[in-house]
Amino acid sequence: MQVSADQVQQFKDVGYTTVDAFFEPNEIAAMRLEVDKWVLNELPRDVSTDPQKRQNFQLIPLHERSALFRALPFVPKVVETVGALIGHPLVKILDQMFLKPAKVGMGTHWHTDNAYFHLPDPMAGVAMWIAIDDANVANGTLKVVPGAFRKIFTHTKDVDSDHHIRTQIEEAGAVSCELEAGSVAFFCFGTPHATGDNTSVKPRAGVGIHFVNEAKAEGHISTRWQHIRISGNAASEGQREYGRRVNFEREVNRVLDSPP
Repeated sequence: MQVSADQVQQFKDVGYTTVDAFFEPNEIAAMRLEVDKWVLNELPRDVSTDPQKRQNFQLIPLHERSALFRALPFVPKVVETVGALIGHPLVKILDQMFLKPAKVGMGTHWHTDNAYFHLPDPMAGVAMWIAIDDANVANGTLKVVPGAFRKIFTHTKDVDSDHHIRTQIEEAGAVSCELEAGSVAFFCFGTPHATGDNTSVKPRAGVGIHFVNEAKAEGHISTRWQHIRISGNAASEGQREYGRRVNFEREVNRVLDSPP
C-alpha cells in the first residue's frame, strides 16, 4: 500500500493527506502525454466567464477519451490507498482534468465536493488530486482547510465560471499542498478546497478522480455521475463497464511508445 498509517490517520482526523511520488516517473510521463494530446486536439473547455483576462480549462470525463485514465482507478495501489481512507467497496463517480495556462490561468474558488455530491457522510467520499506537473503556490496549487470537513458551507453560483459553485471561508487556517509531479493529495468530500491563479510562465495541469464507499453512499449516487465499480464483489476490473479488463501498465507502455 502506498499510504502510511500516519497518513490514513491524518485523513481521518483533518480530512486530507498528501502522498509524495505516488506515481512512478514513467506513469506520470504517460499521463502528461495524454494531457498534451487533449490540448493538441483542443478538447479541454475554458469554463471561465471572462476568457480575455483569465482562463480555466477543464475536461470531463476522462475515461471516455483515454484507456490510460480508464485503467488508472483500478491500479492496486490506488484501490488499496482509497480503500484504507474510506473503506470498501469502492465506486468511481467522476474523473476530470484541470489546466491553468501560464500567466492567465484562473484558480477555482473555495468549495466542497459534497455541495455537488450530497452524501450524508462527507467521509464516505474522497477526491484523489494528481499533480500532472509540479504544483506550487506560484502556479496555483491545491489549497485545503484542515479539520473543517464536518461543517456545512453555503454555496452560491460562481460568477467567474460557467458552471461552478463557490463558498466563503476563513482562509487563516488554509494549507497549500505543494506537490511534485506524480504526487497526490487526497481529501474527503467535506473538505473545503480551492486552487490559486497560475502566475508562472508554464501551464499547470492536475487530474481529479472521485471515489465513494458504495455501501455508505447507497441511494445517494445520482445517475448523473459515473458508476464504475472499483472493488467489492461486483467489481470486474472494467469488464462489465468497458467490455474488457483494463491494465494500467499496458496502457502506460502504449502511450509512451506512441506519443502525440
